[in-house]
Amino acid sequence: MYDLEDGDVYMSAHENRFRMFSSVQYEGQLYMTPLNFIESVTMSEPKSRKIWKILTKQELEKILADTPTVCKGSSNMFRNLRERGIIGYTEYLFLLCILTKPHAGFKIAFNMFDADGNEMVDKREFMVLEEIFHKKKDKNVGREDAQMSDRKVLRKDSQHVEPRGMWDVLRRGASQVLFSDLAEHDENIPDTTLLVHFFGKKGKAELNFDDFYRFMDNLQTEMLEIEFLSYSKGLPTISEEDFALILLRFTDVDNISGYLENVRQSIPDEKGVTFEEFRSFFQFMNNLEDFAIAMQMYNFANRSIGQDEFARAVYVATGHKLTSHLVNVVFKIFDEDHDDKLSYKEFIGVMKDRLHRGRRSLKMDEKFTSFKSCMKKQLSVK
Repeated sequence: MYDLEDGDVYMSAHENRFRMFSSVQYEGQLYMTPLNFIESVTMSEPKSRKIWKILTKQELEKILADTPTVCKGSSNMFRNLRERGIIGYTEYLFLLCILTKPHAGFKIAFNMFDADGNEMVDKREFMVLEEIFHKKKDKNVGREDAQMSDRKVLRKDSQHVEPRGMWDVLRRGASQVLFSDLAEHDENIPDTTLLVHFFGKKGKAELNFDDFYRFMDNLQTEMLEIEFLSYSKGLPTISEEDFALILLRFTDVDNISGYLENVRQSIPDEKGVTFEEFRSFFQFMNNLEDFAIAMQMYNFANRSIGQDEFARAVYVATGHKLTSHLVNVVFKIFDEDHDDKLSYKEFIGVMKDRLHRGRRSLKMDEKFTSFKSCMKKQLSVK
């Protein structure tokens, strides 16, 4: 049997999710479309079983011809492109990183690609994304061999890395990658939607920080809009109960109905949550680690947190001001004993789980998949 470590299982879970939502294949490698990516972020599983469409070179060129230039990017780009684009596995991890990155971290992300420090990123510099994962070999080759047939359509040089931790890999590796190495891989890797969007059809354009920032901000906004609109049904607000459901649906919370009942009983007169309130809360969540540090003194003192203390800590740690109504809704969701106090440990635990969109449930799915693979191997030997 395989000795599965939590880190390896978690990384494999992202690979499996990529495979589950991907729908196209080019030159033996699997890709997502922009619509696939939207679904992977906003849905727990695909609407239907994907049949991988094999693209020809001509079909890919036609698809990429619809890619807008970076100066024409918007918070509707992925929705507008739908099936007219491809996203590789390492790009998928990069996009997941963006969704959980605070705005203050955008400059750090840009500087990691800007290897020569000229405040511009060219295509070769951006290809560090592929090169670093090519160099970061799997520490347990034997484990990969047992699952090679399942993985053969993924990029063979990509590494299964947890998205938020991928920034640490890039931070360590960006300064070590030589341009000569990058140029070699640049010739072999097909153009993708991101490469054409950032660097143009000929790959000669350069990306400045303002364009990079706008892309990251637009992506965060677009995914939040999609999630919000799926509940608002065209109205300017979603209900407080729907807001609670969105927060909890990608977590491992066992009794979601109990949390929703808290909201129904505590907020009988529905006021609704606007998109700006919704967006401000998720921007706060991307700063969750800083907020957690600010709240440590309450945790050490074993004290619960009141609404004023919560709002003040959010602002001090993240610079975001949450409306009093939104703070009240959050408290009503998590205030199980109705004392208008928030349990620090429970809130932080659930929100971290939501930020990673239920990574622990993915671990369990992956363990079961690995167990089945292991059993098949053992039975075939006998």
